[in-house]
Amino acid sequence: MSTLTLTDIWIYPIKSLGGIRLEKARFKGKGLQYDRRWMLIDHERNFLTQRNHPEMALFKLDVAGEDISVTIKKDEKDVATTKFPILPSLANKSFRSKIWDDEVLVREVDPAISQWFSQHLGITCQLVYFPEENPRPVEEQYQINHDQVSLADAYPFLIIGQSSLDDLNARLKEAVPMNRFRPNFVFTGGNPYAEDDWSNLSIGPNKFVAVKKCARCTVPNVDQDTGLKGKEPLRTLSEYRSIGNTVFFGKNLISQNEGEVAVGDAIILS
Repeated sequence: MSTLTLTDIWIYPIKSLGGIRLEKARFKGKGLQYDRRWMLIDHERNFLTQRNHPEMALFKLDVAGEDISVTIKKDEKDVATTKFPILPSLANKSFRSKIWDDEVLVREVDPAISQWFSQHLGITCQLVYFPEENPRPVEEQYQINHDQVSLADAYPFLIIGQSSLDDLNARLKEAVPMNRFRPNFVFTGGNPYAEDDWSNLSIGPNKFVAVKKCARCTVPNVDQDTGLKGKEPLRTLSEYRSIGNTVFFGKNLISQNEGEVAVGDAIILS
């Protein structure tokens, strides 16, 4: 077996907006630090994603000191930036919001920030924060130890092998980058789709369990640079990566400890 090495670490602080590549990251049970702890919700307090609003891909994020900065660039002359503190104000009242079939208790970050997003996204929305202590259990049949998840779709971590993407791109007329699939971890080594069969693994000193192949929605069809939605790569993936009507790509993980991961960490299967 070839050596498996962690090559990329990604977080997506605001659900369905741009990702941030890190050299190392701390994590807890809910996922990587700052990963999907915020989301945009509509006037009915339902979560927003690129599935219905592909232009959300145009919002790019960065961690700047004690703030998260957000930039929207529609063209060379139309650029806007805002920022908000990583540590949220506790003055704002908590309220319930909907993400898939879950109700979660969230707080609005700042009405002025919500107005900024409403203006640049073109729909009335709020930016809300999901406090670390607030519960959102992983689906019971995939729990290892009463596991919790952030505002990710269903699981704390997603890992994809570079070989899997390379195999997909060999089948496409135009290659797509890994950011279409929004993983937390990318690794090199191993055969294409080797992660499908993983169960227990270590990343550096940290223990993880691979619990479920990742079912894909339409977000991989969104170009993360232009915000435009096409038919690939899901059309091609559906030809050889489908079970029933569901396309799978990548593997969802749950952690068995809190710790830190770093680019270059060895991945060991057990």
